[in-house]
Amino acid sequence: MADRPSLKLEVVSDVVCPWCYIGKKRLGDALALAGDVDVEVRWRPFFLNPWIPRKGVDRKAYLEAKFGSVERYRGIAANVAAAAAEEGLSYEWTKISRQPNTLDCHRLIRWGEAIGQSDAIKQRLMELYFTGGGDLTDPEVLVRAAADCGLDADEVRSRLASDLDVEAVARDAKAAADAGISGVPTFLFDGRYALSGAYPADQLAQAIRQVAASEQQQAS
Repeated sequence: MADRPSLKLEVVSDVVCPWCYIGKKRLGDALALAGDVDVEVRWRPFFLNPWIPRKGVDRKAYLEAKFGSVERYRGIAANVAAAAAEEGLSYEWTKISRQPNTLDCHRLIRWGEAIGQSDAIKQRLMELYFTGGGDLTDPEVLVRAAADCGLDADEVRSRLASDLDVEAVARDAKAAADAGISGVPTFLFDGRYALSGAYPADQLAQAIRQVAASEQQQAS
C-alpha cells in the first residue's frame, strides 16, 4: 500500500484580519475535503497594521485613519459580514472598540505550538475579536484565551509581562514581508508554492492534493 501523501502548509495571517478569519474557516473545510492528505499546518505571523502601538488605538480613530471615515468602512464591513455569514461565521464589527497591536496574540499562538494548540488559540482569539469585540490589548483577555486552550494561565501571564519571543515573532513577520507577502491570508505549500487570498474550500483542497501528489511523485 502506497504511503499517504503529505504536505507542510504554512499560513501567514493576522488575527484581526477579517479575511484571515474567513480564510481559516475555508481552510478547515478544505482539509476535510482533502482528508486523504496528511497536512501539517503551521501559523505564521503577519502585522496587518504594523504602525499601531503595543497598547492599541481607539477603533473609531483607526477606521478614520485607514478608511477615511467610519461610514466609508460600513459598506466594506457589510461585504465582509456577508462573506463571513456564507461560511457560518459572524462579523460583529460594531462591537469592536479597540484596534490592537497583535504582537502578543502571535506570541500566544507561538507558545501554543508546544502543546499542539496553536490552531485552537488562533481560533479563540479571532472569535473573541470578531464576534464579541474582545479587547486583545488586555493581557487578561489573552490569558483567559490561552487558558481556554490548555495553557497555564499563570505561566502565560508571566510570559506576556516579559519580552519572551518578541524578537522571534517580529523576525518571522519581517521575513514574510521581505518575501513579498503584502496580502493575507497567504498559504505556502511546502515552501515552494503560494496562494494569497481567502480561497474557497474546494480550490484550496485541490491545491493541497496537487502539490502533495507532485511532492510524492518527486520523492519516489
